Amino acid sequence: MNPPEPLQTPEHRSPAHAHRAGLSRGELRYQRCAHCAAAVFPPRTLCPDCGTQKLGWERSTGDGTVYATTVVRGRDGAHNVVLVDLDDGFRMMSRVEGPAPQEVAIGDRVRFRTTANGDTAVFEPKEDAR
Repeated sequence: MNPPEPLQTPEHRSPAHAHRAGLSRGELRYQRCAHCAAAVFPPRTLCPDCGTQKLGWERSTGDGTVYATTVVRGRDGAHNVVLVDLDDGFRMMSRVEGPAPQEVAIGDRVRFRTTANGDTAVFEPKEDAR
């Protein structure tokens, strides 16, 4: 009889699976390069700064600052699209929920959370900001 194969956790399948697994647990995860220490997001297999494959996973604090914002209008109304500079050293695209889309401003402090179904990273204004 052959020994059992190791379990394939989402973290071992692909960077995208590892990221989604974190979201399902309410975590914003990103990678850190073991060679050059760059924060890497979105998840990938090679460091975009130095090209190494030595990327480890870290859990973000979830705190950041709105770098850019725009209001998108469509049939279903308006929503914002933002770029957030996370305090951990990476930038990501998302949206800020809570305030009206046009009230989100560059420089606003925000905090990560997931949507109700746990598969999307969004931000909300920090209570102690602005």
